[in-house]
Amino acid sequence: MSIVKINVLTVPEEQREVLEKRFAARAGAVEGSDGFEWFELLRPVEGTDTYLVYTRWRSEEDFEKWRSQMGASHGGGGAQGGEQQKPAATGATLWSFEVVQSAGPKEG
Repeated sequence: MSIVKINVLTVPEEQREVLEKRFAARAGAVEGSDGFEWFELLRPVEGTDTYLVYTRWRSEEDFEKWRSQMGASHGGGGAQGGEQQKPAATGATLWSFEVVQSAGPKEG
């Protein structure tokens, strides 16, 4: 079955719009990756400054291959006009899960 990677980002209130705009600007960047299955950026609703970046992959190997390619392409840290952008998040943790069960809406 698939694996899920959840990047847990601590984002101060004043950086939320920056983070969301950066993700919007990268729309489509992961979708063509081999083994990619799903992406969601989850905004906190109340009581937390934690965003969740949810991705689902066919295998750990597919995720690691994408991650190594992403790391190479992010070498400049999102450089714009020759200057490196400050990260929007003040902290990040990566959670990893295996999909044991899943369900979708019933047809009909």
